[in-house]
Amino acid sequence: YGEVDRIAKLIPPPKQGFHQSLDDALRVVQELNELYKSNSQVKILIDLAKKVEGTVRHASVHAAGLVISPTAMTDFTPLQRESNGDKIISQYDMFSIDQDYEGVGLIKLDILGIRNLSILGHAVDIVRGNRGVEVDLNNLPMDDKKSFKLLAQGATMGLFQLESSGMTRYLVELKPTSIFDIMVMVALYRPGPMSIIDEYIARKHDPKRISYYDPRMKDYLQSSLGLLVYQEDVLLTTINIAGYDWAEADKFRKAMGKKIPAEMAKQKEHFIEGCIANGLTKEKAEGLYQLIKPFEGYGFGKAHAASYAMVAYQTAYMKANFPVEFMAAVMTAEYGDSDKIAAAMEECKKMGIAVLPPDVNKSGVGFTIEDLENGQGIRFGLSAIKNVGILAIESIIKARDPSADSTHSTSSGRASSGQAFKSMADLCCRVDTRLVNKKALESLIKAGALDLLGTRAAQLLVLEACLEKVHQQSKNSLSGQVGLFGEEEKINEIAVKLPDIPELELDQMLIFEKELLGFYLHEPPFLELLKKTEEICSVKISEITEELVGQKVVLGGVLTEVKMVMTKKSQAEMAFIKLSDTLSDIEAVVFPKTFEVAKQILEKDKVLLAWGRIDKREDQLSLVVDKIEEYNPETSVVDIPQGVKVTKEVEVIVPSGAGVEVLQKVNKILRTYPGNFSVSILLPNGGNDLKKMSLPFGVSFDPLLVDEIEGLLGKGAIRLI
Repeated sequence: YGEVDRIAKLIPPPKQGFHQSLDDALRVVQELNELYKSNSQVKILIDLAKKVEGTVRHASVHAAGLVISPTAMTDFTPLQRESNGDKIISQYDMFSIDQDYEGVGLIKLDILGIRNLSILGHAVDIVRGNRGVEVDLNNLPMDDKKSFKLLAQGATMGLFQLESSGMTRYLVELKPTSIFDIMVMVALYRPGPMSIIDEYIARKHDPKRISYYDPRMKDYLQSSLGLLVYQEDVLLTTINIAGYDWAEADKFRKAMGKKIPAEMAKQKEHFIEGCIANGLTKEKAEGLYQLIKPFEGYGFGKAHAASYAMVAYQTAYMKANFPVEFMAAVMTAEYGDSDKIAAAMEECKKMGIAVLPPDVNKSGVGFTIEDLENGQGIRFGLSAIKNVGILAIESIIKARDPSADSTHSTSSGRASSGQAFKSMADLCCRVDTRLVNKKALESLIKAGALDLLGTRAAQLLVLEACLEKVHQQSKNSLSGQVGLFGEEEKINEIAVKLPDIPELELDQMLIFEKELLGFYLHEPPFLELLKKTEEICSVKISEITEELVGQKVVLGGVLTEVKMVMTKKSQAEMAFIKLSDTLSDIEAVVFPKTFEVAKQILEKDKVLLAWGRIDKREDQLSLVVDKIEEYNPETSVVDIPQGVKVTKEVEVIVPSGAGVEVLQKVNKILRTYPGNFSVSILLPNGGNDLKKMSLPFGVSFDPLLVDEIEGLLGKGAIRLI
């Protein structure tokens, strides 16, 4: 198993959903190629794997694919029920369903929901409720300076299609000035055509660079500065330059989009012949085909890009012109995702927007706007507290203000205040404790939503007694019992005195906040130390994605959980731990040998450095730890970068035929991602030999760096060794 696993890990992981073939892996991964040539068992293994490569290994259902039939569906395709549900699905795959390439001739639609549309709708409602202003998203000014300034500054958190770090960097370089710039960026930031982005930016800032591969292409490439960007550009090129008719051009587009090798081989030959017949030399015709080739697998239609760009611009407009309302809408939409809430709170801090803690007297269901002495802030929504359901929140709001509509705060962005709760006992008396039960009340107290009614420690201590008293009074009322002077006691007159005891320790409050909110409201004592680890680590925990699966990393984080277990075979101690950078967590596995060395430092709230490999099990990313140590700013800052440089290196493999301009682009991209990994370029040196050239700076192995290099040089062109 170990040997097979080692070979499997040499194959680069998929990028943005596209798997690399074994032939491509052999071509770009030198170590795999050497094993294939020198080890007969490895050769047999890979040759066998090639025979089953691409074979369907399981049945899956498209998340949003709908098939339309003119008559009964069974006239065209066999049907079945989904294995884990009641949906009826087609037994044919998308190629067999399609109208082309010998399919049965049905139309398949991909209907996807976009959360940003809900965010926009909610933001418009909040602006209406907060400012009395009606925003018509379909008639926004398309030259809003604030919106384009926001994009040029890279303030893209919460913006549709624009918030990844790679896209943000490109927008800062581009400094977009029109919706057409956004369209181009949305279309090009994909596998393949990503390599064109640098040239588009250069042409945007220096119009003298604008040129056309053939003068006939000027008519339809002016808006994209002479570059092929959209599927329509490819269609028009096949028609105007290669002489295709519209039906042939559409077939060419589909063949590229679905990467059908046999069809593409025919199309290439037909395309080049057509170009030659229409006046190009064979060399120019082949060069034009190479310009089109990056669109294989993923090319945006112009209408698709325009629709996405419009939504992206609308989010930018709302954020630039109505920042408080927009961020409140973002956080309300993401209330179930603590990582995204934490990221949004960090963005609010950068924007100078105060995010106020949850408060039973002021919070609504979602995140709401609240007036402050120096402007407006956002009040934390009760729905973001774990164990507090929507019915419980509605009961709290109704008790606070009987005339209030609980949906009003969600749509208007303003929470009704009504008659404030005077104490925890007052709250318990006025709400329906069948809905706002003990667990919900404990969660509210621990999350700080009752802080203005008393200390958390005192309220937790008397909560059960308070609920019991409310329950007893409710029973008395129902049974008709009366008080000493013959009158019924009113439940809302119950008073429970809070004991005079010290408040919870800060570390305990932090634990509760992390558990119930997903992040800290109080600033933890280890925060300053934790931030220093960012300077020496290869990637932040909150930035780990599937792109890093199988890669070696160095992480810094605070230890939040430790679970020690015994191995079944040897009965040796090991541990499952959780590391956090306060924005995100990752589970880490510490096997017996590593655990034996490190067990003394595995204490909660310690800031640690962990070396290891990113793994994925059951759809969860984790870290398999090779080494772990307590972070010390006096020694770790000095030692860690040297250790990283010795044991880890980024290699960039440059294909044969790459010119000086390509190497300059590689250098520019690498310098954009400074970090602690040494970096080398492998250049062709005749035959299959490669010449290694070390560069005088370090890089971080960022997934966006991988995307950019592979977009320029091809899949598998960059690796961490």
